[in-house]
Amino acid sequence: MKQWYEELFEDYGMKYDKEEFAQGTIGECDFIEKEIKYDKATRILDIGCGTGRHSIELAGRGYTVVGIDLSESLLKRAREKASAQKLQLVFQKQDARNMPFKNEFDLAIMLCEGAFPLMETDAMNYQILFNAAKALRENGKIIFTTLNGLFPLFHSVKDFLASASLGVHKGHKEGNLEDQ
Repeated sequence: MKQWYEELFEDYGMKYDKEEFAQGTIGECDFIEKEIKYDKATRILDIGCGTGRHSIELAGRGYTVVGIDLSESLLKRAREKASAQKLQLVFQKQDARNMPFKNEFDLAIMLCEGAFPLMETDAMNYQILFNAAKALRENGKIIFTTLNGLFPLFHSVKDFLASASLGVHKGHKEGNLEDQ
């Protein structure tokens, strides 16, 4: 039986690349390059690589990248995109909680919540961080993003209060109170 996070991404490959949050690849890779001082010898592990947008961009810039993901459909899309750009990349189906790598990479990236913190428990998320660290050579780096659990709550409450002060109610358009 598939877990909810496997089902979530099962047919998501084509849609993923069009999502608004997936449009910052160039800037995100610029940041990564700056952090690793543009050292092309850096071996990069992209954990939760999805459709490979960071892996492919970094490989195109001359880095050796291995992308892993739990979703075969996202990996299939990643392989198609890399092939279309004639890039030689390794994409593997791996569970970040059980990665086999040890002292092989200089940098591990987990961006746009590709692996961490999607798991159901803190112990599972800890295992991902532990395995990411284990995959690194001495003095390796981990760069990852994570969700702020309070952000959606704060913004939904803030938006609700703002809409209430504007007089926005079901069936009414947004506008000033004077207009309604």
